[in-house]
Formats: sequence, structure tokens, C-alpha cells
Amino acid sequence: MSLNRIAIISVPVSDQAEARDFYVDTLGFQVIRDHPMGPDRRWVQVGPEGAETSLTLVNWPDGMPAGSLRGLVMTSDDIEADRDAIAAKGVDITEVGDTPWGRFAMFSDPDGNGWVLQEARDGD
Repeated sequence: MSLNRIAIISVPVSDQAEARDFYVDTLGFQVIRDHPMGPDRRWVQVGPEGAETSLTLVNWPDGMPAGSLRGLVMTSDDIEADRDAIAAKGVDITEVGDTPWGRFAMFSDPDGNGWVLQEARDGD
């Protein structure tokens, strides 16, 4: 096999425009693509600048209700500053927790998809 990376993760949302605004305006992601896919469907792809993996904000697959994704992990080099910046934009984000593997804070997008913001310990 020659599988070597995860390129895109589909995030189920109820409103693609609202979700795009959250990921771009609140989290600072970039729009990679936003194109029609036929009547009543769009391909909305966003991601952090320079990241290898991006997200598609989808509202059309059967079996993927909006807000049903949990445990998405995004890393940070300065979790305190990033947590405070996210909170300042009105997002309900937990205080920074501490574990043997690193520090973390949790939040959800407007649909309830659950995110973990993580800062790994040195060497991890």
C-alpha cells in the first residue's frame, strides 16, 4: 500500500456559509475552495495556512448529521494565546487543562462539532 497522509476531513454542518465564517473569521483558517457542486450543493474547503490536512464543510451526505463529529485535534504552539484569542471572538472554550502528554482546551463549532486545541509537551 502507498497510503501516506490524510488530506481532507469532512465536517458536517447545517449551514455552509455560517460554518465557513466561523472557521475563517473566528479560527483564522483560509478558504481553499468554495465552488458549486451542482444544484443546491457547494464544495467548501478550509484549513489553517500551510497545513497539510484541510476540512470540507458538508451539509449533504446522508448519515452525517450536523454537529456529530467529535475529537478533532488542532495543535498550537502557544495554547494560552490561542485559547484567549478564540474566547475573545465569543467562542465558549474551556480553560487550559494539563496532562502528561501536553496541555489542551476544548470548544465546539456553531453546530456542535467538538474540537480539542492541544499544545504538546517538548519532545512529543
